[in-house]
Amino acid sequence: MTLVTDTDVERWLREDLGHHDVTNQVPGETTGRLVAKESGILAGLEAATAVFDYLDVTVRDHVRVGSHVDAGDEILSVEGSARDVLRGERLVVNLVGHASGIATATHAAVDAARTESTDVRIAATRKTTPGLRGLEKRAVVAGGGDTHRLDLSHMVMVKDNHVSEMGLEGAISHFRERVSFATKIEVEVEAVDDAPRAAEFGADIVLLDNMTPEETAAAADALSEYETVLAEASGGIALEDVAEYAATGVDVISMGSLTHSASSLDLSFRTGA
Repeated sequence: MTLVTDTDVERWLREDLGHHDVTNQVPGETTGRLVAKESGILAGLEAATAVFDYLDVTVRDHVRVGSHVDAGDEILSVEGSARDVLRGERLVVNLVGHASGIATATHAAVDAARTESTDVRIAATRKTTPGLRGLEKRAVVAGGGDTHRLDLSHMVMVKDNHVSEMGLEGAISHFRERVSFATKIEVEVEAVDDAPRAAEFGADIVLLDNMTPEETAAAADALSEYETVLAEASGGIALEDVAEYAATGVDVISMGSLTHSASSLDLSFRTGA
């Protein structure tokens, strides 16, 4: 399956070029280079290649996704008509910069977690930009993180609204009767005492939502007797909090900020020699 389709590229280009692009009516052939202006972890290169392929611009070389770059490093180089190289320029800078910012933030979180745990996973959430989830989730992987569920079909998450309607045991039972044997059920709890209750009722994963590190550690300890049940910490966890949560014994730390708040990596596109 193609990761980035022609439909994706057409939508992006239509948004940027508008109805009458005079700016890029430049004659002749040229070359171009995407260059890092700061250090970081690279992602989004499959999208960049798809854009230039669509425009019949040849990508001559590019670095590997997940690579570390420093300021001044060349990320990819292209050659083609000046008109089409310039048409793809801003779109590529935006896509690669955005994805690389996510990869860089994820890598920093993984490094912070490793100071306390060799096993805990740093995961993304569904708090992604509409239309760019694939790009953003792949960027998390490039940074060493876990995608978490990609969409609602990948896992059932029992949240507070479900519990309010059906009760904790009733909600878990309701969904257990409806899912495939291959689909996991994750249950969100906000109180330490509810964590082992959720495991007892059949949760595969217990999400410890908005708990302090001390509460998270207590809940993770209570879940440790359920060998097949994973403990996940989530809820406003920032980079500076990661090490403390990694020390609590949870299996997963999920962070919405990886996708919704990561700053774009600063890149530049230069044409000609």
